[in-house]
Amino acid sequence: MLRTMLTDWMWERLSGLLPAETGRVGRPAQDNRRLLEAMLWRLRTGAPWRDLPPEWGSWNTAYTRFSRWSRAGVWSRVQEELSRHADEEWLMLDATVVRAHPHAAGAKGGSAIRRSDVRAEDSPANCIS
Repeated sequence: MLRTMLTDWMWERLSGLLPAETGRVGRPAQDNRRLLEAMLWRLRTGAPWRDLPPEWGSWNTAYTRFSRWSRAGVWSRVQEELSRHADEEWLMLDATVVRAHPHAAGAKGGSAIRRSDVRAEDSPANCIS
């Protein structure tokens, strides 16, 4: 059994944004949903294309389709369309995790005379003759 990322609802939104693979000479085109799942698996795991599990189909087919869509600007169009209808219901800011650096707490600073100042008074001036 494959662990997929796309629900049927997600696929309905995405399927219209992806180009149909028709008009090519050779073998019949692979299913876009299966190849998109393969691409998402690869991006999620960070594995090389050649390590794509056989259940997702040929790694070369998935890579070729990914590359072709990248050159054609499909991913940019998908991102634009999905961001136009973004559901921001889940976004929030939890102020309990926002902390200031200890130096910003107004604590008293160190001594007025710093060690480097004292050392500079005792040492002869450095000059090159």
